Amino acid sequence: MTERQVLQELEALGNEQTRKTYRRHGVSGKQYGVSFANLGNLQKKIKTDHDLAGKLWASGVHDAQVLATMIADPTKMTAKEIDTWSKSLSNYVLTDVLAGLVSKTPLSRKKAEQWSKSKEEWLGSAGWQILNWLAARDAELPDGFFLPYLDTIQSAIHTRRNRVRYAMNGALISIGARNGSLRKKALAVAAKIGKVEVDHGDTGCKTPDAANYIRKIVERKEQSQSKAAKA
Repeated sequence: MTERQVLQELEALGNEQTRKTYRRHGVSGKQYGVSFANLGNLQKKIKTDHDLAGKLWASGVHDAQVLATMIADPTKMTAKEIDTWSKSLSNYVLTDVLAGLVSKTPLSRKKAEQWSKSKEEWLGSAGWQILNWLAARDAELPDGFFLPYLDTIQSAIHTRRNRVRYAMNGALISIGARNGSLRKKALAVAAKIGKVEVDHGDTGCKTPDAANYIRKIVERKEQSQSKAAKA
């Protein structure tokens, strides 16, 4: 599909109700209001098309940019391209999907380290979201990789910007659910920082309690392992 064809299909799939929902979640600027379900169906049709992804991101249309993160090839993302895309971040919906893409690239660890230190809300949030994904998916990382991040969460989470606090809390949960050793340390951090306040605006979203979520994830893992062993 060409960029024009994709934009035309996105426009046809959009509706005002979805646009209203996205606006409540901070999405501004040009958008068609395409649900993630329809974006997923379109991604299945296109599959992977990195050149098209670049054009869709450059269009500046929110729905097209979200789709771009779905069809881009993580192995082809260069540092320059990642940094260029990151300059367009203006809401947490787009920030989260870009972080998900970057977490699959060879530059994921580097970007997590760089961006998590940023004072800019969306870039800082993206860095911690990447760390969230690394804790959940990168089995090769040693525990020592995550310890400095736990120290930063403990000392600085309450001083960071709104959505950065949310992403740091999410990273704490993923690190704590990774293994027993990190779980003990993460639970200690969660106890020290207490409740994390995040303004979710006009939405029904809530900030999860890190300690409770870590325990729930571990419990589900243990139940799953138990069922697998019995099978």
